[in-house]
Amino acid sequence: MTNILTKESILAALSKVQEPELHQDLVTLNMIREIQIEGGRVKFTVMLTTPACPLRGRIESESRQAVMALPGVESVEVKLSSEIPNDGRMRGLVNTTIKNAIAVGSGKGGVGKSTVAVNIAVALAQSGARVGLMDADIYGPNVPTMLGIEKLPPPNGNKMRPAKAYDIEAISMGLLVKPGQPLIWRGPMLNSAIRQFLGDVEWSELDYLIIDLPPGTGDAALSLAQALPLSGAVIVTLPQLVSLEDASRGLEMFRKLEVPILGVIENMSYLDLPDGTRMDLFGSGGGEQLAQSAQVPFLGNIPIDQNVRIGGDSGKPILVTHPDSPVAGALRSVAENIAARISVAALSGGNELPINIVE
Repeated sequence: MTNILTKESILAALSKVQEPELHQDLVTLNMIREIQIEGGRVKFTVMLTTPACPLRGRIESESRQAVMALPGVESVEVKLSSEIPNDGRMRGLVNTTIKNAIAVGSGKGGVGKSTVAVNIAVALAQSGARVGLMDADIYGPNVPTMLGIEKLPPPNGNKMRPAKAYDIEAISMGLLVKPGQPLIWRGPMLNSAIRQFLGDVEWSELDYLIIDLPPGTGDAALSLAQALPLSGAVIVTLPQLVSLEDASRGLEMFRKLEVPILGVIENMSYLDLPDGTRMDLFGSGGGEQLAQSAQVPFLGNIPIDQNVRIGGDSGKPILVTHPDSPVAGALRSVAENIAARISVAALSGGNELPINIVE
């Protein structure tokens, strides 16, 4: 007897495949699209919740196995696409759709926060997402240097247009003032600048807006949280005790502002030496300890690599110049974990995020 394949039988098989982070099956989540049957050949699309999905390989493999197990199936072709969910927050100051807004902060300066923010943006853009980067570090705007941007394009009427580099739209006070000009601003002026970056910039429709905050717990973070509903915040720290104490203050500030904490990133975690040994220049495990004590996810360690500094100085991020290096892999993994958590939060319809994440 010939087994007749139908869309219903294929959906029934795929209904047994779970999305690992959302803990529901692919069919219930409406992730299966465009089923095609040609004799014993089956094709279908799995619509991921982010192109930067860290578990895309596992989802593809389990989907293929589930359909291959059906009688009469000779081959299975799985196409992966993505449809990034909107977190549902109303962002009235912005004239276009920004699906998700992510703040990158730290309790103190010198932890590589801007470097992390830039490379997260690059990683998400490389995955295929539409990404904007807002340099809200008004006092020390480094994003233009790190992206190799010197000026903004001509405005469109009374709207500023963001600069573009590496498929990222970027705006920064560093592009609006003369090089070396000090920015001696009080709170109201800073609040006005942040609001202008949101309301007076002609952003495209964005899947992710990454916001690089100044260090500390001052006016900038407060102004941003009041002006732009945030999907979540990421805390960058070094392993050392002094950095951890300040990072903890930054984390608690976001909690008081009722901003979901996406997790903690430990930057400059270790240095791999030529002989294969590893040196912990700033201690070890501090970021993970902070995440555990604050009961938030630990998003990953980023090692020390001189090419990160060289890339930042030259305007060529390491994900572009050395995409296969260990530090590029670590940064890409961090970006994927952030994207996955953003999708989980958006689709679960709440701010409560599970602590377990992909290693």
